[in-house]
Amino acid sequence: MLKLHNTLTGRKDDFIPLDPNRITLYVCGPTVYNYVHIGNARPVVVFDVLYRLLRRLYPQVVYARNITDIDDKIIKAAADNGEDIGELTARFTAAFEEDMARLNALTPTVVPKATDHIADMITMVETLIAKGHAYEADGHVLFAVESMPDYGKLSGRNLEDMLAGARVEVADYKRHPGDFVLWKPSGDDQPGWDSPWGRGRPGWHIECSAMIHKHLGDVIDIHGGGQDLIFPHHENEIAQGCCAHGTEYVRYWMHNGYINIDGEKMSKSLGNFRLVRELLKEYPGEVLRFALLSSHYRSPLNFSAEVLDQARQSLDGLYYALLGRGEQVDAVDDYVLPEDHPVLLALRDDLNTAEAISALHAVAARLNKAALADKPVLKAELLAGAELLGLLRTDPVAWFQNHGSADDGLANDEIDALVAERTAAKKARDFARADQIRDQLKDAGIQLEDTREGTRWSRD
Repeated sequence: MLKLHNTLTGRKDDFIPLDPNRITLYVCGPTVYNYVHIGNARPVVVFDVLYRLLRRLYPQVVYARNITDIDDKIIKAAADNGEDIGELTARFTAAFEEDMARLNALTPTVVPKATDHIADMITMVETLIAKGHAYEADGHVLFAVESMPDYGKLSGRNLEDMLAGARVEVADYKRHPGDFVLWKPSGDDQPGWDSPWGRGRPGWHIECSAMIHKHLGDVIDIHGGGQDLIFPHHENEIAQGCCAHGTEYVRYWMHNGYINIDGEKMSKSLGNFRLVRELLKEYPGEVLRFALLSSHYRSPLNFSAEVLDQARQSLDGLYYALLGRGEQVDAVDDYVLPEDHPVLLALRDDLNTAEAISALHAVAARLNKAALADKPVLKAELLAGAELLGLLRTDPVAWFQNHGSADDGLANDEIDALVAERTAAKKARDFARADQIRDQLKDAGIQLEDTREGTRWSRD
């Protein structure tokens, strides 16, 4: 049984899907006006693991992750750059997809863009007005929070304290200060679309509700995102979805915790956020992914150079087990991880990735000590468990050869040439020259391992 912590109930619940033959999952994606930071990457990686697990457990999973390509921050960034909005959003959408691919994130089933769903948003707003849950005022259309008796059920807020920490505009045309914008007017210098309420553009929250309805249905199984989205974004999504369609909207809400940078909460105001693109210049994407999975997704994660170095060392240990000691061993084909395997059990328990990683290390330890005849099955077991976490996707030899930076040392082709020269020297029984090359490479941070298949090299 899969158990997931449901923010709506505040407990770890058994996952019982609406339709076991078609699981529906939606995760809030980026607003594409800049490169994404490591905090943006955490939900992508966390829910990528959930997607992998669901695909292991069920015959079909429909996973949608949106792209917000219309937003006031986008409008401002394009104006500041003197750039067309479409060009800016296309550029940063491509950058986001490139960065996430380097973190081994799978492509979702559906990647809807907000600007492709304006008509769907307008239809939903019209439905909310017709049902008495929204009203037009001063060129805006607003959701009336008082029209929904249990508004605030996700965040546990009531109408009196709901404004605390909310990104809402208090305006005199609102019936209640907590009423939120579904549609707003656009000026001549702003992007806009024709609507029954004049030329305008959607509010922040309506796009996700409209796209869920369009691609996944009135009610979905799981909705994920960062903890910061619980209020007001996801609270307002519930209001829109439930009131428009008369249903529960989402059955399981999941939220990952915040990221701290060197012990301090990451924020743009503090200037301590780290862009994924910059981190990828220093570390392989798999190291970033491992670090993001090293603690439970609901816990705060302290992101530091020490954590990244520890992630690299842990991956080195796993890759070393795959590399073998002097023997080239191929994994058996068609290996299937047993249902009671510790990696699967850990992930079924509310995505306990830290426990799953410990289970991988246990398999690696057995692989290192195993007799040669037992290694193919253990290697397959290690790879199958790692696949659920999106890890160990690199060839082990290539992993160690690209372990460090060659910017200040020998390039790969130079190392290959020296290794070939050493092999020729040994064949010619010129052992002095062979030892000289080994020492030269050692001084450059290159380790050699002589195997039956030839000499392997790796960077320190």
